[in-house]
Amino acid sequence: MAPAETKAAIVADVRASIGELQCLGSERLVRLAISMSQMHVMHLLERHGELTMSNLAETLDVSLSAATGLVDRVVERGFVERIRVPSDRRVVIVRITSAGRQVLEDAEVLRTEIIERVLDELDEAQLAGVAAAVADLRVAVASALQDDAGLHHTHPAQQVDQAKRRD
Repeated sequence: MAPAETKAAIVADVRASIGELQCLGSERLVRLAISMSQMHVMHLLERHGELTMSNLAETLDVSLSAATGLVDRVVERGFVERIRVPSDRRVVIVRITSAGRQVLEDAEVLRTEIIERVLDELDEAQLAGVAAAVADLRVAVASALQDDAGLHHTHPAQQVDQAKRRD
């Protein structure tokens, strides 16, 4: 198989596998009445730290009003909270709560259990091959992100720090 065909086959297989895992995870979230958008907001806040509403909207690539509506629903569930900056009441900071962290932790435990069940289907030699391939893939991802500024991901939490310093 030519390298281009091999890459295409790998991409197709990875997408199909991830799609199956996402469906399984989505079904469980639906049972918990948590939307994918709400999970996305919690993941962003967990990863980036507290964000201003405008930074969150920008990160989500939605309007401020759309982000506000989404945050309203997550605040109602107790998964995130809003904080006003005392020196500028127009600035609203959003951060994840302990209940939101627990939801993410529970989801991570579920993902780990699913991956472990999948890996249980492989024999020792296959596991060794997967381990080596995943390690190589992580190195390639890091290299691709470093080499291509368009793929690099930044953390907007620095802007929250600046807003707080204006206190």
